[in-house]
Amino acid sequence: MIGSRTVIKLSDGRELIYFDEDPVADRTDRQDTRDLPPPPPTSQLRYDPLVDEWVAVAAHRQTRTFLPPTDKCPLCPSTADFASEIPAPDYDVVVFENQFPSFSDRVVADETTALTDEVPVRPGVGRCEVVCFTSDHHSSFGALSPERVRTVLDALADRTAQMSALPGVAQVFPFENRGVEIGVTLSHPHGQIYAYPMVPPRTTAMLTASRRHADRTGGRNLYADVLAAERRAGTRIVATNEHWTAYVPAASRWPYEVQLAPHRHVPDIPALTAPERDAFAPLYLDVLRRFDALFDTPLPYIAAWHQAVTGEGRDLGYLHLQLFSVRRAADKLKYLAGSESAMGAFVNDVEPERAAQILREK
Repeated sequence: MIGSRTVIKLSDGRELIYFDEDPVADRTDRQDTRDLPPPPPTSQLRYDPLVDEWVAVAAHRQTRTFLPPTDKCPLCPSTADFASEIPAPDYDVVVFENQFPSFSDRVVADETTALTDEVPVRPGVGRCEVVCFTSDHHSSFGALSPERVRTVLDALADRTAQMSALPGVAQVFPFENRGVEIGVTLSHPHGQIYAYPMVPPRTTAMLTASRRHADRTGGRNLYADVLAAERRAGTRIVATNEHWTAYVPAASRWPYEVQLAPHRHVPDIPALTAPERDAFAPLYLDVLRRFDALFDTPLPYIAAWHQAVTGEGRDLGYLHLQLFSVRRAADKLKYLAGSESAMGAFVNDVEPERAAQILREK
């Protein structure tokens, strides 16, 4: 739980926020001593008319930090020998603007231009932030205390509320990538938050399905009905408590995939009550432990918070966390090859009911 919240500016003008569990923590005595260039320009959004989707082109991200040595990690606290992104010598949870953002609110949305008659282009207005879960470089989210998980959740609630209010933001997406198999380039325990200027393809598909279900059922929420059905069936439930259920979706795309959902229909993290936030931590930590026990090694995963959009269709959203791994066996990865990458048609290697059973037994 957040005790104090301190905002500072880094040397290039980016915002950094300390979320401390100590209510009297003082973070104003350490300033960024680096001489940094100004933040890069934002990305372009280019429209693909063949699939009705926007693609971000962010060429400046080619130069982002890639697997630095531990003593040069930009997410560790600063030391006398190395000035990192975090000026303080220690911290609880820190959020700051990404130095290499895919989307940025440092530009004014210009009028749309075009590459061809069919491909409009517009600035990638939005925001990208980095969330550091702990100052311990060698830790992991699964090793956090329930109290620290609550602090992280409160920080995500704070940032979701702030970023949702930015002009042009359509959806706020917090996530964590873990493991080099996923493509992680910084091993320090951290996540990110994207404030999208468009509704992403998966959310678009979910909204379409939700509207169709609501029209067919007199206004019922699709995710609420799916969750209720899974809880009644019980076959794919991995773990549950008073406020949350963790289950393997019946049509999982990934070998090991779990969704964690609150029992109450809420649109986003800020809408969670204090008891719901407290109850999330032990359940999620339990599921992460089960993931790591699958093959007796740290499992690479993506943890993705699905939140309601900020505009039309917000009432159709239902907050949930999607957790999945690309590992399908101790020595095998799930590669997104021809069918998945070219056609978006997934073929799962593990029966969801079997995956749920294995996870329950861990």
